[in-house]
Amino acid sequence: MSNSTVTHWSSLSHKLSEVLDFSGHIAPVEKHPGSLLEGFSGVQVSTLAVNEGLLVAGGFQGELIGKDLEGCNIKFCARTTLSDNAITNAIDIHRSTSGSLRITVSNNDCGVREYDMERFQLLNHYRYNWPVNHTSVSPDKKLLAVVGDDRDALLVDSRNGKVTSTLVGHLDYSFATAWHPDSRTFATGNQDKTCRIWDTRNLSTSLAVLRGNIGAIRCIRYSSDGRFLVFSEPADFVHVYSVAADYKKRQEIDFFGEVSGITLSPDDESLFVGVCDRVYASLLQYRMIHAFDYLDSYV
Repeated sequence: MSNSTVTHWSSLSHKLSEVLDFSGHIAPVEKHPGSLLEGFSGVQVSTLAVNEGLLVAGGFQGELIGKDLEGCNIKFCARTTLSDNAITNAIDIHRSTSGSLRITVSNNDCGVREYDMERFQLLNHYRYNWPVNHTSVSPDKKLLAVVGDDRDALLVDSRNGKVTSTLVGHLDYSFATAWHPDSRTFATGNQDKTCRIWDTRNLSTSLAVLRGNIGAIRCIRYSSDGRFLVFSEPADFVHVYSVAADYKKRQEIDFFGEVSGITLSPDDESLFVGVCDRVYASLLQYRMIHAFDYLDSYV
């Protein structure tokens, strides 16, 4: 996201291309029940998600806009809520147990909503006692990790939204969650400057407490092979932890600027860091370094 435009950066060709411009009017080209054919104007984007060839953007007024990246068409426009607390805080694109494409949307109106992306319809609406800042679906699709404006995090049954466990340990509000590929461990990021690791087999206490330097843990990512955990602070710092070393080995990436987000490439070879600072605005790409010990033995 840059100003009012979503752009795509190719790390192979080193070329930048425009994907979606929110400065004007946006309307869907397809008709679906529940989709607003009149579309939106002047959307202020609060969150983005890209997966399965689909881009979904959420807005400060509860807007949802979906675009097919292959067909380049706006697939749907919807408004999650008319509440005054309508900010769309997070979007998770995933496959259900049946294989259908879904999105889970977290909102400031204390709601978590699940949409079917085959028919673009609302399937479930779960309500909690505080604004929801982030929700993520476990890789086995059974559980949701839910955090928001409360000290405690929740584990929720993905089928009905019922709370299965309450996680106690953080001292302030939480903003991020992420699941390990094994579906047993997951992480929560909090305003108390810590990222806590939890094991679903024993939720009485956190497995590990990883500390930041200056601010809230805003974004968390596990590598697809489960070997690394990466999380970012609001500015200047990104931390990389070794899961294989029980989170005891880490690398700290230190730079200047406010962090807009982090993500790993599908092969885990690249780490991308968005910097939204007025002076240092940029997209940083880091490459993984390999130690090929078998080459030494060959020599």
